[in-house]
Amino acid sequence: MEKLTVLVTDDDKDIRDGIEIYLKNDGYNVLKAADGIEALEQLEKNEVHLIILDIMMPNMDGITATFKIRAERNIPIIMLSAKAEDTDKIHGLSVGADDYITKPFHPLELLARVKSQLRRYVELGTFNGQPSTTIDVNGLSLDIEAKEVKLDGEPIKLTPIEYKITELLLKNAGRVFSINEIYELVWNEEAYNAENVVAVHIRKIREKIEADPKNPRYLKVVWGIGYKIEK
Repeated sequence: MEKLTVLVTDDDKDIRDGIEIYLKNDGYNVLKAADGIEALEQLEKNEVHLIILDIMMPNMDGITATFKIRAERNIPIIMLSAKAEDTDKIHGLSVGADDYITKPFHPLELLARVKSQLRRYVELGTFNGQPSTTIDVNGLSLDIEAKEVKLDGEPIKLTPIEYKITELLLKNAGRVFSINEIYELVWNEEAYNAENVVAVHIRKIREKIEADPKNPRYLKVVWGIGYKIEK
């Protein structure tokens, strides 16, 4: 089997170089990046099978990088952080990280985590980093390539904005997005008085995908926080 490639992303050069030594001794190819922007650039140029990604970095942090990576790839991600708080761990996992390890860590523990994640992805046939082209949540499905949403096999006619909102929530099923997050990610501009705009589109989407929009099965509100597609 060909060597698998691990991308090590950390703003601390000593940590990057130290992890590289252990990974290479264990038979992996290693690429390195100093922040999230460099990591995304490496992903565009190289085939990567796993990413080790620090949370706290300049220019682009690990949380933001993970969110961008997950929009296109299913590469396993192990997050690193000097923080031990549960909220930091939960935040990292909620945006798509597969595992989490707190600094300082023993190199052998990190290697064990790397092997575990790669083994799982190889067994699933997804270690090449390419996600399935279809996401299905209890009959509500998204065809990423066709950019089409279906309900129980029947196409749903959505406007471009409605599609983008539905795509965002389906790709991250179970995660709650605030109104401002939805606006900024879909409209690609800073949120300003976004509540009414987002609420109108949510209502229209519900009318198209829910048998009973007032008692939604899929697109649910989490009061005081935002919206989610129920897993």
